[in-house]
Amino acid sequence: MTDSQPLSAAPPATRPPALDRIRVGSAPDSWGVWFPDDPLQVPWQRFLDEVAEAGYPWIELGPYGYLPTDPGRLAQETASRGLKVSAGTVFTALHRGPAVWDETWAHVSQVAELTRAMGARHLVVIPSFWRDDKTAELIENPELTAGQWRNLAAGMERLGREVRERYGLDIVVHPHADTHIDGEENVARFLDATDADVVNLCLDTGHYAYCGGDNVKLIETYGERIGYLHLKQVDPEILAEVVRDGMPFGPAVRRGVMCEPPDGVPALEPVLEAAQGLGVELFAIVEQDMYPCPPDQPLPIARRTRRFLRGCGA
Repeated sequence: MTDSQPLSAAPPATRPPALDRIRVGSAPDSWGVWFPDDPLQVPWQRFLDEVAEAGYPWIELGPYGYLPTDPGRLAQETASRGLKVSAGTVFTALHRGPAVWDETWAHVSQVAELTRAMGARHLVVIPSFWRDDKTAELIENPELTAGQWRNLAAGMERLGREVRERYGLDIVVHPHADTHIDGEENVARFLDATDADVVNLCLDTGHYAYCGGDNVKLIETYGERIGYLHLKQVDPEILAEVVRDGMPFGPAVRRGVMCEPPDGVPALEPVLEAAQGLGVELFAIVEQDMYPCPPDQPLPIARRTRRFLRGCGA
């Protein structure tokens, strides 16, 4: 190169893709909240203060009764912090058949009423655990019979129709560790057995990876069924120990199996890019299961996670 030749310009810094269809938020779960009332959990006022401080504009209601259930009060508390509600959460055991419908609907209608009043459009539906959520004791067979699968599919379709007709909300079913809708085989069986018009999926990236699933593959295969996201990562070394020891989910969480991004799996960048590619608006709510946890632990993690997601383009 001669003195008269210009120096080559430095290559431009690579920018993450703009994930303009992804609406990022967080949830009480990321503050160690699993129950409506528990002395090991932070007060709800502190959760609202800190989730706003961390930079998340959207939240979920969490377990019904943790946040105020009076719509007027909750609207005031969220608005004063610049927060909006993306979804409520319900727990169901519809594989048990029509006998549980009335009890299920009593719970669902409470949560749906508050969810609608807060301007949200989604109801996250978590299937019942086959272990006790506090003692980890086995309380049901982990495998469903053919009849129970039929009950589950029919019950979820009925729930989807009723919730939409009465409350104008869409249900999104959450595959979850230690439930009957967990990894690739059972999630595919559930989706294939249900009507896409009334039943879609809340893909929790951490739970699906915990149960051996490939998140990007699921989005590419069943993209039209993905209605909502929970963002979460799993520590692969701890997960290997959990699988080796046959450890229930609750003790696994206490061991730290759900970890802070970007330290675990799945990598969230390709998951978010695949979700963006669906061409629809999606909530992506951060959840890092860590019940119970010290009260000062969640906020620094939440700040770092929000910064990481901004770096991904979300």
